[in-house]
Amino acid sequence: MSQKAIKITGWTLTIILALVFTMSAFMKLTQNETALAQASSFGIDTTTYQFIGIIEIISLILFIVPRTGILGTLLLVAYLGGAIVTHLQHQQPIAMAVIFQMLLWITAFIRFPELKQRIFLTKKVQ
Repeated sequence: MSQKAIKITGWTLTIILALVFTMSAFMKLTQNETALAQASSFGIDTTTYQFIGIIEIISLILFIVPRTGILGTLLLVAYLGGAIVTHLQHQQPIAMAVIFQMLLWITAFIRFPELKQRIFLTKKVQ
């Protein structure tokens, strides 16, 4: 695959993830009734839920900006990991969180080859 195609793929996946995380954070910050009901069933109060939405937006911004993209990736991975654990604790489906976690890693490996090299201890590609 050409460098141009790789770059386009990376940014396309980034935009898809950005839309998903933006929608998720928006629901938290605007106190969407359905989202609040689910949070309440998990034992999460409104203030904490809004704080989670703010953290989600900050992490997303860091992920989108190329210079801070790896930090944003790690924060979003941690966020989704927490979502997966919370859903498991409350016997809720985890499929969507797992899918977005995998999509996030794939996107990160495409956008940040140095991250892939560090994780898999591969030689730097010229």
